[in-house]
Amino acid sequence: MRILVLNHEFPPIGGGGGRAAESICQALAKRGHEIKVLTSHFKDLPREEQRDGYDIIRIPTLRTQPFRASFLSMVVYVLSGLWAGLRLVNLFRPDVIHVHFAVPAGALAWMLSRFTKVPYVLTAHLGDVPGGVPEKTGDWFRWIFPTTRWIWHDASARVAVSEYTRNLALKHYNEEVLVIPNGIDIDGDNSISIRVNSPPVIVFAGRFMEQKSPLQVIQTLNEIKDISWKCVMIGDGPLMSEVKHSIAELGLGDRFILTGWITPDEVMKQFGQSDILFMPSLSEGLPVVGVQALSKGLAIVASRIGGFVDLVHENQNGFLIEVGDKEGFKTRLQELLTNPSRLLSLRQASLNKAKSFEITQIAEQYEKIFEETLNSSKMN
Repeated sequence: MRILVLNHEFPPIGGGGGRAAESICQALAKRGHEIKVLTSHFKDLPREEQRDGYDIIRIPTLRTQPFRASFLSMVVYVLSGLWAGLRLVNLFRPDVIHVHFAVPAGALAWMLSRFTKVPYVLTAHLGDVPGGVPEKTGDWFRWIFPTTRWIWHDASARVAVSEYTRNLALKHYNEEVLVIPNGIDIDGDNSISIRVNSPPVIVFAGRFMEQKSPLQVIQTLNEIKDISWKCVMIGDGPLMSEVKHSIAELGLGDRFILTGWITPDEVMKQFGQSDILFMPSLSEGLPVVGVQALSKGLAIVASRIGGFVDLVHENQNGFLIEVGDKEGFKTRLQELLTNPSRLLSLRQASLNKAKSFEITQIAEQYEKIFEETLNSSKMN
């Protein structure tokens, strides 16, 4: 099958949605499908590239930041992508379009489908759903929401990466929405030898912005600084200077390591050297870092939001805390840091749970949807 993938962000730029799309492309390419990805260009990245058995085409979008897309860059992606997409459809002759994010790439998929009659399958990641990340997209949806109804309605199939994202979408769109979680390529024999570090290592991974609450990580751990622990914070963003200032002001410089942005392989390596994923986020779809944490057998302490509900079996492989409940986060972290055998038990449970997010299973589910979409389009 020939599949055209649309996403305004794709590694090495963008966040979890791009990484999720990359994993699906890799898995589908291994299964013999022909795949071309149309995404945003950034700085010195090659305009065209072959990677892991599929092709990447990058188009100019005026993007100025690697891990954050401005509204202007997303509009330009749609406009620039229309010309490039029409040419690509003519040359590649895709059987189906797989689009990640209803906004902005969904608009491009909708127009390409209208012009070429190639059906598209939509995957929503949360930020592209009204109310998903209100602190980031609330203002946009006040005036673009009416146009998004057509994007959802005309899709041949609609997928959400978590039950939370699906339920939120159903509040706004009267359409059938399936759930397929983000996946990951689990280590071959899944027989990772788990042991608790001394001192235990806590890891946070994400953009340093309000949505991810990196400052709360520091504030919470400061409350239990009498316990032995180390914390690695992976990422960067607008709050980086405040993060550095807070760590220095509290005298925690010897307890924290700030890595900045690192490659996906380096993230996985760090997860393999850690014990607990701590994510007090304000909102999440189905966080790729959460699935990655499961695959490395990390206990998870996170906000009771979005896809974390799908990743954490309460009291078995982690704990879910109400958003902003500093005392709750403190208590659960304290419990794990002072009880190595309990921490080890949760870590093993995470490793077992990871099996249900194996990317091969995820790819098979998408493959079935694409086949049904193709068969349906041939009948019409």
